[in-house]
Amino acid sequence: MNAKKEKRHLIREVTPGSIADEMGLEAGDELLSINGEEIEDVFDYHYQVNDTYLELGIRKQDGEEWILEIDKEYDEDMGIVFENEFMDQYRSCRNNCIFCFIDQMPPGMRETLYFKDDDSRLSFLQGNYVTLTNMSDHDIDRIIKYHLAPINISFQTTNPELRCRMLKNRFAGDIFPKVKRLYDAGIEMNGQIVLCKGYNDGDELERSISDLSAYLPHLKSVSVVPVGLSKYRDGLTHLEPFEKEDAKEVLQIIRKWQKKLYEKWGLHFIHASDEWYLLAKEPLPEEEEYDGYLQLENGVGMLRLLQEEVKEELSGRSGDERICRISIATGRLAAPFLEKCMGWIREKYPNVKGNVYAITNNFFGESITVSGLITGGDLIEQLKTKDLGDYLLIPCNMLRSGENVFLDDVTVEEAEKRLNVKIQVVDEPGSDLVKAVLEEQKETTHRRRMMYEQADGSNCGQT
Repeated sequence: MNAKKEKRHLIREVTPGSIADEMGLEAGDELLSINGEEIEDVFDYHYQVNDTYLELGIRKQDGEEWILEIDKEYDEDMGIVFENEFMDQYRSCRNNCIFCFIDQMPPGMRETLYFKDDDSRLSFLQGNYVTLTNMSDHDIDRIIKYHLAPINISFQTTNPELRCRMLKNRFAGDIFPKVKRLYDAGIEMNGQIVLCKGYNDGDELERSISDLSAYLPHLKSVSVVPVGLSKYRDGLTHLEPFEKEDAKEVLQIIRKWQKKLYEKWGLHFIHASDEWYLLAKEPLPEEEEYDGYLQLENGVGMLRLLQEEVKEELSGRSGDERICRISIATGRLAAPFLEKCMGWIREKYPNVKGNVYAITNNFFGESITVSGLITGGDLIEQLKTKDLGDYLLIPCNMLRSGENVFLDDVTVEEAEKRLNVKIQVVDEPGSDLVKAVLEEQKETTHRRRMMYEQADGSNCGQT
């Protein structure tokens, strides 16, 4: 059977009042073409609909085919939601990386948590990092043709032989001609290096930063994050955790290159995630050193941004004598910074009582300190004897995207019942934290807002 015949772009829903609604489109209808061209996937769709005149080929549920002529604003949304957001199959990862966190997941969890994606469309649409090993020349052609950006790339190393070893893929060292094509076409990129002790640190990190800086200014930033090691590593490549002196060495290398590159490009370019500063027991960089927070999803500058946003929200307040009793649960990484934020809030609201509880990750292992990997079971077990006040605040990244469940499928309602307290899910901005602490949220939120899914459950930030 022809593969194209199998790929059907079925409409799941139509936004009320949208162009599609006005044209009589309904759930179950099928998009056949735009301006006479077949649509391969979401790349084609986004490119084609960004025009002022469209001809849509539609097949109705009864089999009747329509050609709809549409005049609209250039970037006006059609109001169509497809059954498959990619309008194509997800591409799974072809690598077997030595640092892959999905390989470190315990058995018995939900099936979607074990899916390894490595899809360039997720990079463009939702900010995921991809290895490029799944990308063909045709994919690169389309990115350049449509000028899709930014593309977020997991480099790990620029040493081709080492990259093959780390990704356990003999073709993993062949990506750099693709990167050069993206660079030559002016496609904006961001990069990531997951640092593994004894592999891509030290001299290899120096080499990678040097090589990647050649792609400035189109490669805007590269983050360096430490490998996450859970306790479920039986049968996997042995990796050592980083220690305080290791972190200091990493920061020394990064600062040297930041100084050098900033003088030439006005960008710091290479950035360390927050964990390195905490491990080295060194202060976080100032806000201007993050170049506009290009790498927040990798935990680069999240703690600095949180503090700055809390300060900004409080600067416009005069304070009062209101009485509030709340508690906050987070990972061990962010707990000291939330304590600091609570101190600033109390300066203006002295009757606010709040405890910050750092949850130890017994499920994945104590070396995992981010809140995005805290399970409902650990939360309940460690807080069941604590004074939680009138509300328990948890960061949105503890929950799966668009859902009200933790990684272990414990629901927020179940946690509320077990802990005998109302739970408020707090969104990312520091202003939301202040409002939640001061009980100014209009309603209790149990479901984190819909974003993209990543297997580590930390896509709303790692704090």
